[in-house]
Amino acid sequence: MSIDVKTAAHVAKLARIRVEDAELPALAQEFNAILGFIEQLNELDVEDVEPMVSVTPMRLKRREDVVTDGGMPEKILANAPEAREGFFAVPKVVE
Repeated sequence: MSIDVKTAAHVAKLARIRVEDAELPALAQEFNAILGFIEQLNELDVEDVEPMVSVTPMRLKRREDVVTDGGMPEKILANAPEAREGFFAVPKVVE
């Protein structure tokens, strides 16, 4: 897969990053380098590699799955800048 200047401009817009037109070819080249590295990683055989949380052997801490004192949406939503129909209201971030 190859990223052209038009696609790089589209990605920059989606990421809400202002990129000057003169810098778009360099950005597209960086994207292509990243994709090339990912393709190299896809060539590795990881069949017998166990998923890990850290480079040092450790286990994730576990806790009991218990019900806590919830059931107070009015108190929680009192701190919200805006709430609608019992939920937090946030501005739309995806176009």
